[in-house]
Amino acid sequence: MPKVALEPRGRRRARLIAPWFAAFMSMTAYCVAMAVQGTYPFGGRSRAVNDLGNQFVPFHAQLRDLMHGETTGDLLFNWSSGYGVPFLADFFTYLMNPFSWLVGVFPRDAVEFPVFLVTLLSAGLAAGLMTVFLGRLHDGSPWLRALLSVGFALSAWMVSDGFSDPMWMWGLVALPLLGIAYDWCLHRRRWVLGTLFVTVCWAGNFYTAAMATIGMGLVLLVRVLLDERPAGERLRVLARVCSMTVTGLLLAAPVLTVGLKASKLSQPAPEAVYRGGPELADYLAHLIPGGLVGRVPHISVGMLSLLLIATYPFIRRVPLKERAAWLGLIVLMAASLVWEPTILLWHGFALPNGSPYRASIALTAVLVCVAWLALARRPRPAELLGGGALVVALVAAVSTTAYMTRGPWILAAGGLVFLALLLALHRYREDRRVRRGLTVGLAGAVLLSASYTVLSTTQIRDAMDWWAPKRTYDDQSRAAYDQLKAADAWPASRTDPGPHSFAANDPMLLAGQGGRYYSSYLPAATAASLHGLGGGWFMQGRGTVSFNDPVSRAIMGVSSYLEDDVNPDGFVQRPASAPPVVTLRPAGTRLDGTVGRDATVFARQERVLGARLYEVPKLVRTEPAPPGSGKPLRGWGVPSMKRGGPTTFTAMCTPGTEAFWNAPWLSGQVTALGQTVEAAGKYPMTANSLASLGTVPAGGRISVTVSPAKGTILPETPVGCLDRAALDRTVRQLRATGPDRVEASGHGIRATFAPATEEGIAVLAVPAAPGWRCSVDGAPERAPRTLGGLMAVPLKEGASQVSCSYHTPGLKLGLAASGAAAALLLAVAALPLFRTRIRTRLVRSSSRSHRS
Repeated sequence: MPKVALEPRGRRRARLIAPWFAAFMSMTAYCVAMAVQGTYPFGGRSRAVNDLGNQFVPFHAQLRDLMHGETTGDLLFNWSSGYGVPFLADFFTYLMNPFSWLVGVFPRDAVEFPVFLVTLLSAGLAAGLMTVFLGRLHDGSPWLRALLSVGFALSAWMVSDGFSDPMWMWGLVALPLLGIAYDWCLHRRRWVLGTLFVTVCWAGNFYTAAMATIGMGLVLLVRVLLDERPAGERLRVLARVCSMTVTGLLLAAPVLTVGLKASKLSQPAPEAVYRGGPELADYLAHLIPGGLVGRVPHISVGMLSLLLIATYPFIRRVPLKERAAWLGLIVLMAASLVWEPTILLWHGFALPNGSPYRASIALTAVLVCVAWLALARRPRPAELLGGGALVVALVAAVSTTAYMTRGPWILAAGGLVFLALLLALHRYREDRRVRRGLTVGLAGAVLLSASYTVLSTTQIRDAMDWWAPKRTYDDQSRAAYDQLKAADAWPASRTDPGPHSFAANDPMLLAGQGGRYYSSYLPAATAASLHGLGGGWFMQGRGTVSFNDPVSRAIMGVSSYLEDDVNPDGFVQRPASAPPVVTLRPAGTRLDGTVGRDATVFARQERVLGARLYEVPKLVRTEPAPPGSGKPLRGWGVPSMKRGGPTTFTAMCTPGTEAFWNAPWLSGQVTALGQTVEAAGKYPMTANSLASLGTVPAGGRISVTVSPAKGTILPETPVGCLDRAALDRTVRQLRATGPDRVEASGHGIRATFAPATEEGIAVLAVPAAPGWRCSVDGAPERAPRTLGGLMAVPLKEGASQVSCSYHTPGLKLGLAASGAAAALLLAVAALPLFRTRIRTRLVRSSSRSHRS
């Protein structure tokens, strides 16, 4: 009797502890690998590679500032970046992993540590949840499920793709969480809680949640196909899953509607072209852990799982129909990852700008499921040996591929250890003490194998130039932050981090209000406005940089900025001549849409600032143009250095003015007035900013030598000579006529004029992204007009106040859908209570009738 009572308790305890054990194992293995590699926080090598440094560390710094009330914007709008950009889509896409919010409990200069914790804790939670889900898939030892879950949490996808994108790590959590929710549908249980699980998955990161939903939907289809219940019941299961998924999606609707609308309004991504799948041998090689090469789906989940998957076809106690279904699912999913139509399906009908194989996260989950289905059946020695032989054949087949470097070979050889341990487990399956010892040995092997897998892959990755760490927090960035905060004058004027670059989102990393901004949601209107005023960009306009010429800085109200320098801090803070962020133009100012295309960027700057500032000379080519490269209608044809050597032009300007050069798409060098300017333009990916050539000497002659890396077309008038005195007079005039007070809220800005203005146009130095609405003296809000892409609000005589606020496109629709889904969920949750009450009343009524 006591044994009967204790046994269930022991199994129950194991079920409760095993998920925590899996989480601990996964996180320990990852930390061990990072410590051996000397990677932050266990060493001096930064983790801030690729977009982790360029985007996600700065975004987390912005989130931390929001949580502490130390930034100028709010969840709807970001005043720091791009001279003012929407923020809610960024928040929903990049910062909704719940672990990201840990950033609020750490100091700002330690923000990289909570970003590391996002990766670590997501992997741990994924391992724990996968342990639970595998138990729903088939009964068996919780400890063995936990060991397989380690392979899922530290899969090749996680180590190669997910680690540098903290929000994607939520996809690892979403897969088993959705698997649990869909399992409840299979047993007609917990529809409300399952719906909430769907919502949590999609809200945490809708991009990977879509892949997880497809992946776990396919797993459910296989389970329904193998179910022995009548067809009607199985159809009801599918209907239950569909209703759960749709309701969960509707609850998370704001995340979707805001993100989709922002994506539609954003600067288009560079066109992605799928050039076909990898060679079969290269693809199969990626089943073996520890390597990294080329653009191939990263699908390995450890040697233990691979050995069990290879064993699965040989396990005779598994019905043939079941083996065929699960193995067929693996093959179909693997094929779908490398076929363009299904790649588009996995990625929301848009070919990713980067690796086209991000959906391999879903296949890793299915591989671990099949591995567990094999292990749970306790494969016999002959079956295990058959699986081992299949793995040996795989290794032999892929042995000549570039993937098979030192790490994969070592881990493949280590597969023999797993084979021996599994054989011993079968041999001593009746001896509890020996079985426990072998399980401990298996756990140690998994820990060492997982640690070395992460280490090997990381070492290969870190040796590539592409993965060189970005600068985020160091002594220089801390000093820059302190100087910017000390000089902060917002909203009267801007303090710009300038073109000095620590990361591609310096204003969020360093504070201030600059033009640098890199995001998939950068509004097309913002990119066009800043580019049209002489600003540079990268990633085809999905990344903008701060202005570095005095006129553009004046237009944007930049009163100080950081500039590269050789001092110990690496920068120097310089003042700039600037009017307020809100200025007044006279009536009759030529707004966008009322004039034709500006002849030059210099003419556009003059129209926006409202004054004549530049002298724009005509160029003269000093040597005959090479055949076929004469002056076309829209600019100067300039051959590459290889084909025609450097090309020299001359121009005449007033002595003492400052010459500026505008050639957005030039790649090469420009030499003039004793200095050389490096240009890195590439149409349409990378645009150069306006560049200073220096002060025009006595005599007024400017000689410009252009040395292109490849043939290009220069603008017809690429040189403009700035009269600094005229700029100073214009700034003084704008200050004198500017508002008495400028105030900014999280997503609004208001200017008060005292005394009241004459008829004119208030210009707000903010790009007019869709969503802005403006009001004069409390009148109904309207969309502003634009001047050079900036917000412009016509004022009638006597107007005293103009206020503008940002309304996130798509938010109202999303909230309405979410509200409707919440009402439905509450109704379904309350239905059992109503049924119970009605049943109770009927029983009482029947009892009274019986007594009567």
